[in-house]
Amino acid sequence: MTFPAARHAQSQWSATPVADRKAIMLAFHDLVLERQVELLDIVQEETGKSRADAFNEVIDVAITARHYAYRAPRLLSPQRAKGALPLLTSTHVERAPKGVVGLIAPWNYPLSLAISDAIPALLAGNAVVLKPDEKTTGTARLAAALLAEAGLPTDVLQILEGGADAGQRVVAECDYLMFTGSTAVGRKLAAQAGERLIGFSAELGGKNPLIVLPSADPAQAARGAVGACFSNTGQLCISVERIFVHESVADEFTAEFVAATEALRLGQAWTDDVGRLISQEHLGRVSEMVTTAVSQGARVLTGGTHEGLYYAPTVLVDVPHHADLYTREVFGPVVYIERVATIDEAVTRANETNYGLNASVWGAVRQAREVASHLEAGTVNINE
Repeated sequence: MTFPAARHAQSQWSATPVADRKAIMLAFHDLVLERQVELLDIVQEETGKSRADAFNEVIDVAITARHYAYRAPRLLSPQRAKGALPLLTSTHVERAPKGVVGLIAPWNYPLSLAISDAIPALLAGNAVVLKPDEKTTGTARLAAALLAEAGLPTDVLQILEGGADAGQRVVAECDYLMFTGSTAVGRKLAAQAGERLIGFSAELGGKNPLIVLPSADPAQAARGAVGACFSNTGQLCISVERIFVHESVADEFTAEFVAATEALRLGQAWTDDVGRLISQEHLGRVSEMVTTAVSQGARVLTGGTHEGLYYAPTVLVDVPHHADLYTREVFGPVVYIERVATIDEAVTRANETNYGLNASVWGAVRQAREVASHLEAGTVNINE
């Protein structure tokens, strides 16, 4: 009864004044902050994140709820546009909800990538059927309970638990599909959404590069790179997994980067930097990619070991180009450094990937912006 109930609830929800939807979302914002300890605990229990990484999700959801609550009235208000025959005709554009939005969320950000994505859909008058990853259903249930406590009507947001079969049910019945996950699954879902002629938005991961230019401050770039590589234990779609550093600053950058990496603390307390991996299966995948790369000629400068599910932040050099680790997403606390002789070589290497999500360039701003314009990535950060 999930989708029939959602459609019935949506017909009433879409008739609810935007001002009332706004009030509910602002109440939810307050509850997220008031009950943050509960949210932090469940996120950490299910994912193994450090406390700080879990807090990033809590604050993201609170900010997103407040932002869209205040933006919704203007975004959703009817707009006037020029008519086909100026002066003789006029056009009014109204924003109609899609209906029931299906949302398939991953385990690495079980609060942000589920609820922050759902918030604008809900404010726009849609119902949402959320299928969280099987490993993080508790986070989704608690967030849904807080939305209900804030005043969201019954069945407007529903949690559909399960594995691939539940995901197939979502794509088969929703009116718009949102997905975050692997490229392989994304391709299948996109094809299915195309068959049904429904809207589809997705974010599918990356093998993100960081370029250090000759004009960069090597120590500053190293400190920035540590956060870019190892936040959320590297289980982040925009994590940097490849660093291309100009040979003129390579030695200093590498020494600073390795030292900063070795200073990271493993654990789940507020004072810890890096949590554990999500599962034994994922640990095996990360370990195998590193071990195989080393057997093919890569060298480990630091890390490459684990204790339980805690995998030490790992820095590699001399990774051969034919190794899986060179081109495939690791999705763990692993990065390799490659020296380059020219900036053009760095750009070429960075663009040699099937991914194109994010990139980072460190150096003099004007030069960094020029390099950024040649990178084939959806977003490029400069000196951050």
